Amino acid sequence: MEWIIVSLASLLAGFVDAVVGGGGLVLLPALFATFPAAAPATLMGTNKGTAFWGTGIATWQYSRRVRIPWQAMLPAAATGFAGAFAGAWTVTIISADFLRRLLPLILLLVLIYTLIKKELGRDHAPRLAGRAETLAACGIGLVIGFYDGFFGPGTGSFFVFLFVRLLGYDFLNASVSAKLLNLATNVAALILFAAKGHVWWHLALPLAVANVVGSVLGAHMALKHGTGFVRGIFIFVVSALILKTGYDAFLR
Repeated sequence: MEWIIVSLASLLAGFVDAVVGGGGLVLLPALFATFPAAAPATLMGTNKGTAFWGTGIATWQYSRRVRIPWQAMLPAAATGFAGAFAGAWTVTIISADFLRRLLPLILLLVLIYTLIKKELGRDHAPRLAGRAETLAACGIGLVIGFYDGFFGPGTGSFFVFLFVRLLGYDFLNASVSAKLLNLATNVAALILFAAKGHVWWHLALPLAVANVVGSVLGAHMALKHGTGFVRGIFIFVVSALILKTGYDAFLR
């Protein structure tokens, strides 16, 4: 029964993650609820070991149909990787508790801004090109990568929002680029967790199969229905993140 529950959660997480990010919102709570006696680091490592495969497949799927600005996004993925490592190291010496209370407020501002600006992310009209686009993407990668290593919830949504707001991408193209950077930050975290023995590979690998199935379905739906669909899922995921992080910060 436990395997069925977490496998279904992994499939749904893969779907959500492929569309707009935020799969950890589904799978990680399911792992904590199903294995309450396990070490939190082990469940987080297992989540990363699962999500890596789904994110990788979704990135490959998108890259076949949507042009990724590789000249900007590959360096940004590298800075995201470095940022995630730095964030993971920082959390070993500094508590992330202050972010726990601040995060739902930041997400609420993101949601309000997205709802007010109805044209936001509707058209793909990049504001920058060449070196300027690369530097801006690297800055986003470094900052959000650090956040992912330091704390984590909503990383994919922050990538998408900043690509839309700062670089002028539509939601579909922003989601595609976000996948590549999120893949890099996931790899950084996975390396750290695996090195410390905090991954249940016997669970992560079967869950990865379900996650990949969800990712394939999610990417297919996003490519089929386009920017409006991705924007709707983005609003739903950010709303769910506000409720989840707000509960964790103020009510638990």
